[in-house]
Amino acid sequence: MPTIPMLKTEAAGVDAAKGTADTVVVKLKACGSRGGNEDSEAESYGDGRTEEIDGETKGNAYGWCREFLSGAWKIITEADFQISIVSGGLSNLLYLCSLPDRVQCVGHEPRQVLLRVYGAILQDVESLVLESVMFAILAERTLGPQLYGIFPKGRLEQYMPSRCLVTEQLRVPELSVEIAAKMACFHRMVMPFNKKPKWLLGTIDRYMDRVLGLKFARDAQMKKFNKLMEHNLEAELRTLWAVLAETPSPVVFCHNDVQPGNILMLEDQDPSSKDKLMLIDFEYSSYNYRGFDLGNHFCEWMYCYTHDQWPFFKANMDNYPNREQQLRFIRSYLSESNGYAGAAKPDDRARIEEEMILEANRYTLAAHFLWGLWSIIQAKISKIEFGYMDYAQCRFDAYFKQKKLFT
Repeated sequence: MPTIPMLKTEAAGVDAAKGTADTVVVKLKACGSRGGNEDSEAESYGDGRTEEIDGETKGNAYGWCREFLSGAWKIITEADFQISIVSGGLSNLLYLCSLPDRVQCVGHEPRQVLLRVYGAILQDVESLVLESVMFAILAERTLGPQLYGIFPKGRLEQYMPSRCLVTEQLRVPELSVEIAAKMACFHRMVMPFNKKPKWLLGTIDRYMDRVLGLKFARDAQMKKFNKLMEHNLEAELRTLWAVLAETPSPVVFCHNDVQPGNILMLEDQDPSSKDKLMLIDFEYSSYNYRGFDLGNHFCEWMYCYTHDQWPFFKANMDNYPNREQQLRFIRSYLSESNGYAGAAKPDDRARIEEEMILEANRYTLAAHFLWGLWSIIQAKISKIEFGYMDYAQCRFDAYFKQKKLFT
């Protein structure tokens, strides 16, 4: 799931008969961000994003901070309470809540906290409870921010002096290697949740059912929706499941959303440290097929969510990681996860790498399909400013191009 600031290819070919990646490099055309001269949605956002915080949001934030935080947070007035927009995910909204400079801390309470307000995320109550438990466990293991308070509409988290990565940084070799290592560490975790890989199939099937029942009132959205439905997505989904059934992939505890907005570059770190990054936002995490986490991350190399004009994203298919970049990532992952165990010979190691390339690139199809459906639904229910229907079209365009290469 993309994350945007709120102001918010190349691919190795595959010989399907042999089931191995070859060295052919095919460039996918960029779908780009769609212009909006004849698009009523684009005209609605001609001036960019809305940046103001309304009084109700500030009042709610003040109340939550007073209720769950101690010390000075109990005594400041709403007039003194400070709040600013940090970023807005396409599912959640994020705000920085702060004590004014002139107010001293009483004890060990934080001066700043991150407020996460749940948006129209497509999860049930059970999923939200599991995500909160997961967040608390990762905080206890120092693998994520501390949890200060949780309530039906959101939660208060530790504010980490950091900045989110931007899309271009995913291709920086030293950062890509660390992201791979962090993903491998995440996959090694044993969590107190159902170990069956039900998330991917269940989520896509649930989204598909919901998409098939949607109706759009706005003409611009209706035209885009009808164009998407010309693909016969139900039949296409059956084809996708058949492809994945033939693609071995181990079940591990997956993040399921390793994109730049969910990767923090920590400040005040030792320049020589190999721990500059932290994964955050675990609302989609679950036991799942390893290939999905790999393929989903490779997809995110193509999408920039920091564009401040409609549709508030840009896409460049040429940025999909090429063979060399994929191998660098995979080798770092395998080294961290001891994935080369028992493969002493170079040929054995090469075989493991080739199998993993095919695994990742086929599961890329599942990532495009899932987030494409997700975005269609968000176009109907979300109030966040973003070209959801344009993004859905972009993801399905990429899906069909990737399908030609790897099936």
